Amino acid sequence: MAGNKPTTIKEIARKLKISPSTVSRALNDHPSIGLVTTMRVKKMAEEMEYEPNQTAIFFKQRKTFTIGVILPKLSEPFFSEAISAIENVAEDKKYTVLLGQSLDDENRELNIIQTFKKHRVDGILISMSKNTGDTDFFELLAKTEIPIVFFDCVPDLPHVHKVYSDLASGMIEAMAAFVDRGHRNIALINGPEGLLASKERAEAFQSALDKYGIPADASSIVNTDLTEQGNEEAMEKICSLPNRPSAVVSFNDFVTLDLIRYAKQRGIVLNQDMFFISYANYPLWKYMDNPPMGSIEQYPDKQAQKAAEILFDCIDKKEYTETPQDVVFPSKLVLK
Repeated sequence: MAGNKPTTIKEIARKLKISPSTVSRALNDHPSIGLVTTMRVKKMAEEMEYEPNQTAIFFKQRKTFTIGVILPKLSEPFFSEAISAIENVAEDKKYTVLLGQSLDDENRELNIIQTFKKHRVDGILISMSKNTGDTDFFELLAKTEIPIVFFDCVPDLPHVHKVYSDLASGMIEAMAAFVDRGHRNIALINGPEGLLASKERAEAFQSALDKYGIPADASSIVNTDLTEQGNEEAMEKICSLPNRPSAVVSFNDFVTLDLIRYAKQRGIVLNQDMFFISYANYPLWKYMDNPPMGSIEQYPDKQAQKAAEILFDCIDKKEYTETPQDVVFPSKLVLK
C-alpha cells in the first residue's frame, strides 16, 4: 500500500501479469482458477496489504452484513445473556451487530428502528419496550423488506416471527411450591397492565388459584410500572391488606429486590413472614445471604439464539412474507 492509498485488484494483477478478473476470482476461491494461481494471488494480496472494498461488495450482494438488535436495558443480566447468544450466531454468519437500548421508552425505540432502517441493516431483532403500545413500525419495516424477529417481550400480533417463554408453566410450578409449603394467601405483583407478559402472568396466576381451590381476591393482584417507586407502592398495597399475604409472586427479580427492601423496612422477615418467587432467575441471588424462595428461569440465551437463527434464515432466503414462526420455551421454577 503506497502511503494511505489502498491497494486495488488492478495493481495486484499488474504485479502478477494476469487479468484483474482472474485476481478477483482467485481471491474468492472460484473453482475455475487453479490452486497455484490462487495461492500466488493471495500471497501477493497479503504482501501488498490488500483489503476488499466492502462498499462494493455490499452493493453487489445487496447486503450490509449488519443486523440491528434493540433491547430494553443492557444492565439487566437477562439481556446481557441474550446479546452474547445473538453475537455468537452473528459471528458464525460473519455479520456485525448494531446495538440499541430503548430503556423502555417507546419513542426512543422508534428512533432506533428508524436509524437502523437508514443504515440499511439486513434484519432486526427486538425485545420490545414494556411501554410500547403502537406497533405500526412493523408495517414500516415490512414495506422496506427488512425482516424483524421479536423475542422475550413480544407483541400480540399473529403475523410476526416471535420467540418467547411460556410464563404459565413457571407460574404453575411457583404456586405449587407455595401451596406445598402451606401458603393459601398468595399475591401477585404484576407488571404494567397493557403488557402482554403481564396479561399472561395474571391469567396463569388465576388458573393456579382455581387449580388449588384458593378463592380469587382482586386486591391480591397489584400492578407496578416497574419503577422503584411503583414497586414500593405496589408492595405497600399488599402489606396494607387486612389479611396480609404470606407469599408473593413478582413480575421479575429486579422488582423483587425493591419488594424485599421495602419488607425489611416494615420489619417483615424474609422467608419467615413472607416468601417471594419471581421471574428471570438472575445470577445475583447467589450473592445474597438470605435469597428469596425461588425464581423462574426464562432461558434468555435460548430465546435469543433461536430468534437470531430465524432472522438469518429470513435474510438468507429473502422470504419476508413466509409463514411466521411462533417459538415457545417453557419456563421453569428454580428453588434457591
